[in-house]
Amino acid sequence: MNDTISMLAINFIALIGLLLLLLILGGLVAAVIMYQVDKRQTAHTIRRNYPLLGRFRYLFESLGEFFRQYFFAMDREEMPFNRAQRSWVYRAAKNIDNTVAFGSTRDLRRPGTYYFLNCPFPTLSEDAAKTQSMRIGPYCREPYDAPSLLNISGMSYGALSRPAVKALSRGAKIAGCWMNTGEGGLSPYHLEGGCDIVYQIGTAKYGLRDEQGKLSDEKLVQASALPQVKMFEIKLSQGAKPGKGGILPGDKVTAEIAEIRGIPVGHPSISPNRHQEIGSNDDLLDVIEHIRVVTGKPVGFKMVLGTTDWLDGFCEAVNKRGSEAAPDFITLDSADGGTGAAPLPLIDSVGLPLRESLPILVNKLIQHGLRNRIRIIASGKLINPTDVAAAICMGADFVVTARGFMFALGCIQALQCNKNTCPTGVTSHNPRLQQGLVPEDKAERVAHFHHNLVHEVEMIAHSCGVAEPRQLKREHAAIVLDGGTSVPLNILYPDS
Repeated sequence: MNDTISMLAINFIALIGLLLLLLILGGLVAAVIMYQVDKRQTAHTIRRNYPLLGRFRYLFESLGEFFRQYFFAMDREEMPFNRAQRSWVYRAAKNIDNTVAFGSTRDLRRPGTYYFLNCPFPTLSEDAAKTQSMRIGPYCREPYDAPSLLNISGMSYGALSRPAVKALSRGAKIAGCWMNTGEGGLSPYHLEGGCDIVYQIGTAKYGLRDEQGKLSDEKLVQASALPQVKMFEIKLSQGAKPGKGGILPGDKVTAEIAEIRGIPVGHPSISPNRHQEIGSNDDLLDVIEHIRVVTGKPVGFKMVLGTTDWLDGFCEAVNKRGSEAAPDFITLDSADGGTGAAPLPLIDSVGLPLRESLPILVNKLIQHGLRNRIRIIASGKLINPTDVAAAICMGADFVVTARGFMFALGCIQALQCNKNTCPTGVTSHNPRLQQGLVPEDKAERVAHFHHNLVHEVEMIAHSCGVAEPRQLKREHAAIVLDGGTSVPLNILYPDS
C-alpha cells in the first residue's frame, strides 16, 4: 500500500515537473518569436532597438496611471480630482464619519484656494433654516419648484451604463433632486426611479429628432406629457469641449442606445458642433420661446463661457422682447468640466473656469436687470462642500455635478470613460463589468452623498452667520491670489 502511494506521489511530481518544463519551453519559444517580431517591425522604435525588453515600456506606461494614485501621488496632487477629494466623496456616499484629525493637508497659500470668512457669532442650530425650493420658469404653464440646490448634471445613457443610470435615478428620487438626461435622450432607466428629469437637447436632438434630424414638435409634446420631465435644457456647449459636439465611441453604441438616439448600431455617435438653427442671440431666444410654448415647461440653455462680449447683446435682446422672453435658467459649465470623450486641446485649453466666468455672468445679468428672472445653475468640478459653497457665494442659485455622483457610484478615476473598459461598470456596457454595480445599493450611496454634501455646505453657511446656503454672498468668501494673499470675492468681483 505504501509503495503504491509512493509511486503515485513520484508520478505526480514527475507530471508537475513535465508541465513546468513545457511551460518554460513554451515561454522561451514565445519570447524568441516576440524578439524576432520586434526586431523586424518598423512601427515602434523602442521595440526595434530593444526587442522584447521594449515591450515593458508600454506595460509600465499603461499601469503607471493606476499605480501613481495609490503609491506615489500625494493626497492633494492628482488631477482631475485628488485623493483627498475622492476620499471625501466616498465617505459621504457611504455615510460614514467624515471628520479628520490633527490638521489640514491643504496648502492654504496656493493661488485659487477659497477661504470662507466666518463671523464671531455663527448661526445656532435652532436658528438655522432648511433651504427652500426655488421656482424656475414663472411665466410657463407648468413652472418648476425645484426642491434641492444640489442636483445631478447631464450624463447620457450610453456614456453611462444601464445600472449606473438606474442607480442615479433611484438615488435622485430618494434625495429629492433632479437628474439631467445628458444629450443622449431620455431612456426608460432615467424614468425608472421616479425622480424629476431635466431633458437635455443636444445639437443632434437625440430622442427628439425627426427623420431629417431636426427638432420634432410631436416628440417634444410626448416628452413634456411625462410628469417627471420638469424642464428642457438646450446644450450649446460644455466645459470639457467647447465648440465640439458629443462623442460616443462606436463600441458603446448598442442596439438599445442606437434606437433611443435614432442612429446606426456600432457607429460612433458624433453630434454637430452647434445647433444649425441657432446662429445668433435672436435665434437662441426664438428656439427657447418655441420649446417653451410647445411644452409649457421651463427652458434654458447650457454653455461654457469664453468670449464675454456677446453677453451685453444677449441681455439687450432679451429686454427688447421683454423679460418673459428670457431663458428660465442658464447652466454655466466650467472649462475644467468632465466628459466621456473629448479632444485634448479642447479639454485642456478652451473656455473659462467657473471661478472667473460665474461672477462675469451674474454681474451682466445684474447690470441688465435680469438677475431675478434667470436662474443660474453652476457646473464643473463641484464635488466638495468648499467648491459648492464658493459657487453659491459667487451667485449660483443651483449647483449640479456629474463626476461627484459618479464617485458615489464607485468610480475610481480609472480614466477609461471613452472606452468600454471601465473597471467599475459605471461607463461600460460589458455585462461582466456591470455586474459589480448593483443599482439598489448604489442608489443609497447617491442619496447619502447628496445629503452629506448639502449638510456640510449648510455648516459653512452657519459658520459665516447666515441661516441657509443661498444667503451666502461674495463678502462671505475670499480667494488666494499670487503671492499667497487672499482677497474677498466682493472686492475681486464687485457686483455693481
